[in-house]
Amino acid sequence: MPRTVLKIPVPRAARACEPGRMTKDWQNEDWENRVAAAWAAFDAPGDGGQDAAAFRAVIDALAAEAPPDSPLGPFERACAWDSTGHPDRAVALYREALAGGLAEVSGYKARRARIQLASSLRNLGRPEEGVALLTPELDAPSDELDDAVRAVLALCLSSLGRDREGLSLVLGALAAHLPRYQRSMANYARALVEPEEPPSAVR
Repeated sequence: MPRTVLKIPVPRAARACEPGRMTKDWQNEDWENRVAAAWAAFDAPGDGGQDAAAFRAVIDALAAEAPPDSPLGPFERACAWDSTGHPDRAVALYREALAGGLAEVSGYKARRARIQLASSLRNLGRPEEGVALLTPELDAPSDELDDAVRAVLALCLSSLGRDREGLSLVLGALAAHLPRYQRSMANYARALVEPEEPPSAVR
């Protein structure tokens, strides 16, 4: 069966993305602030940072405070495992969070979960699952994660030997940020996967 070639849309200008509002019963701004503080401590440069095991213990304790049916606990635990070099432990937790209604709690975090899950799947040698997960995100409402979607999808495509499609995505994302040549670079990006349409000259 012939492979379907990705149709690469021209990226829209990203707009600032607000953290998703929790729509389920449990809403706890203090909890969110403490989660953010834990990540800030882990990311602190030099001796200020925590070691991986200590950081995961902090996140596990915070996740345990969330209601059992909240997808936020599994999401934060997935992020912690992923960020400390254990994508194998993160995958099931990302899936649990998404299946548990993360998109209803925070559309932004759900999109992050899909991006990070696709990256983890690629690191585990399953890039085709990453492509299937992120391809629909090309048509999702635009936000500040658009470029991350394209970057991770490009890596997944490259792992499958589909480098022209991956380069098309990355070049198309870059075009939106250039001070000049935006139209021509977007055309070149499309031409990588649609060679029958000659691109405009750079000017």
